[in-house]
Amino acid sequence: MVRLSIPEEHRQGPVVQMAPLIDIIFLILIFFMTLSIFAQMESELSISVPKASESKQAVRSPGEIIINVTKEGDVFVNQKKLSFDDLATMLQKVSVLFPNQPVIIRADESTYHKQVVKVLDACAKAQIWDISISTMKDE
Repeated sequence: MVRLSIPEEHRQGPVVQMAPLIDIIFLILIFFMTLSIFAQMESELSISVPKASESKQAVRSPGEIIINVTKEGDVFVNQKKLSFDDLATMLQKVSVLFPNQPVIIRADESTYHKQVVKVLDACAKAQIWDISISTMKDE
């Protein structure tokens, strides 16, 4: 058996490249900062969602559309007030570009059921079926 000997000055241990590692960590940091900013923006509206005993923590997905319905029946998406026709048009455009787009409806607990049904109708017209309704866990 022949052994190949490598001189000590040419031996190297494993080398970890730091630049790509720093890039990846930086991108992950930006992603989570952006995600938390959008989640905070959506929760700033004065909406008190109803409580449910069987609610569970939803898995947030990037790009989800959060539709807020105030107790007066006004609809907001990204802090912008929309009519139901504008909401339906916007959802149709989004569903063409991004099929299977998740939607979360945050309706105030004193909102009339009719207003939530109008939002559900707008989602159905846009062929959006991945819909969640936001609630708080009843303690």
